[in-house]
Amino acid sequence: MVHFKSNSSHSIRAIQPTLAFLPQRVLPSAFHPPLNNVAADERNSPPPARRHQELLQFLTRRGQLTVDELAEHFGVSDDTIRRDLQILEQRKMILRTHGGAVSTGYLVHRETSFSIRGQAQAAAKSRIGKVAAELISDGETLIVNGGSTTFAFATSLGLRRNLTIVTNNLAIPSILSAEAIQEIYVLGGQYKVNLVSTIGAVGFRSGDISVDTAILGISGVTARKGIATTVLEETSMLADMISAAGRVIVLADASKFGRSAFGYFAPLSAIDILVTDSPPPDDLAEALSKSGVEVIVAPA
Repeated sequence: MVHFKSNSSHSIRAIQPTLAFLPQRVLPSAFHPPLNNVAADERNSPPPARRHQELLQFLTRRGQLTVDELAEHFGVSDDTIRRDLQILEQRKMILRTHGGAVSTGYLVHRETSFSIRGQAQAAAKSRIGKVAAELISDGETLIVNGGSTTFAFATSLGLRRNLTIVTNNLAIPSILSAEAIQEIYVLGGQYKVNLVSTIGAVGFRSGDISVDTAILGISGVTARKGIATTVLEETSMLADMISAAGRVIVLADASKFGRSAFGYFAPLSAIDILVTDSPPPDDLAEALSKSGVEVIVAPA
């Protein structure tokens, strides 16, 4: 707590006007104070349930919108829109970002930018990254794919030592702790600006590679089809990362459960450990169990 001390020796007190000496004005019974424009508009806005449905439709068409754009479109206040977005996110119908929201379909079918993905479910990804980092031993060789969840994992490796990391995630090398890293190898190929990643062969001119653990972020996971990505060209690269690894750890927040994505690259049986922020739904949990996948839920 901050305390302020007056330089004056006199005490400070608020001076209240004496209402008894102020001129009084009697308003006519028909008088109503004017409403501000936002309040007036909100009276004409659709009821919440209908507005939620229209908001989802609008967001689906546009893919990504800001709070200001939504407030103007529906004629309501920013606070009303923020409450709407909070409700819809809790129902897993949208993903909130800083200052707005994106539709879940937008993330599934498009190469959404790294910064947008980083804002979506940011707290959950941070928890997942910290738990996944605890599964890594000193001296391991890791292969890590592109994505915001694997970026959160990389930022949590500060306590590890003598790690060798192979990655196509160009956001990772600059944030890795020098004390934790022995060597970093960056995979070449096509550079995807939006994803801050390369897409190409898993290997180098000197030959194929073998690693202890693959750390993979994904776009979706379903009980029937397995794990998927939104980027079709990435599917073969991710499959090769799995083949190169002795152990596969998948990082996925709960918004990925049951979500179909463009390119499926491996069945559930390819996963050794799934680290998430919430228990999977019953059908997915059963399929994971039958496939021998260990599920670790990061504490809140």
